[in-house]
Amino acid sequence: MTTPKLADARSARLGAGAEFDLIRKLLEGSGVPLPDSVRVGPGDDCAVVGDGIAISCDLSVEDVHFRRDWLEPEAIGYRAAAAALSDLAAVAAEPIGLLVAVALPDDEPEELALGVGQGIAAAARDAGAALLGGDVSRSPGPLVLDIIVVGKAPNPVLRSGARPNDEVWVTGRLGCSAAIVRQLEQGERPAPEMRECFERPRPRIAEARWLAAHTEVHAMIDLSDGLAGDAGHIAAASGVGVILELDRIPVHPLATRTGRTTDGALRLALAGGEDYELCLTVPAGALASLEDSFRRQFDLPLTRVGRVTDSQGVWVQPSEGAPVTPLAFRGFDHLASRKPRSGQGS
Repeated sequence: MTTPKLADARSARLGAGAEFDLIRKLLEGSGVPLPDSVRVGPGDDCAVVGDGIAISCDLSVEDVHFRRDWLEPEAIGYRAAAAALSDLAAVAAEPIGLLVAVALPDDEPEELALGVGQGIAAAARDAGAALLGGDVSRSPGPLVLDIIVVGKAPNPVLRSGARPNDEVWVTGRLGCSAAIVRQLEQGERPAPEMRECFERPRPRIAEARWLAAHTEVHAMIDLSDGLAGDAGHIAAASGVGVILELDRIPVHPLATRTGRTTDGALRLALAGGEDYELCLTVPAGALASLEDSFRRQFDLPLTRVGRVTDSQGVWVQPSEGAPVTPLAFRGFDHLASRKPRSGQGS
């Protein structure tokens, strides 16, 4: 007989932070055996059950995850669905569909829910996912959305497979969404052509599946809380260290302008979050010959940003040959700060 797996802290090797400390405590208190049909339990971007059904949920709360004075209802729905669908990208899953629960404030008309629903439906269509059902309720406030995503992942890529000497790569450019948030906080009006990365983030589902099909991807995660924090989850889950080479981080041009200094731009790229790009580790040299093909296929850069070591935690190296030092900050943590956040988390 197979020994039952337990939903405890040992099966949820998460990075540092108050949010993840609470998750560990909740799991420690459950002691609930996981049946043999559960292939991947707590601690990754998705649970995986049966023959490879990937499942994840994502909560979106007004004035915690989004602000209605910054976003139209359709953008609120699109962002909430995209954040949930990004968890499927993280394990290289093919989307099946999503279920949506909405709590509408008592004093708001149904038009608010309809607008949010249009955004959710648009994100689902863009990802090739069906709307499977859900629930609607009234609430004393605020507006709350909870989205469950379901996909197919017979060979899921997890956070826990990184190995020493792997290379660390990311898709896209980092820091655009965080730069938009900073502009909005300062009362500035972001340029319309720049708002798309903030209002309609694109889960890298096709990109993840392409990478998993074309090379040996050891570990992967989506960048919801920032490269600094999410690299820490890979390091913790895999029992390794990650060194980020700062001069190789692909900083978005808007983050470069908004950050004003090199250090300010890097902080937006490393800790701002909500990029929903992919961070992955592969054997050394595995992606060198595929970088151009990936760019042509998706019109998106693919950049080596670091390496995996047998140490622990996340480290930074300003430039080649420079000393390696521990990273001095982490990504976004829902419980470490009470400041309202504009978008999603992990």
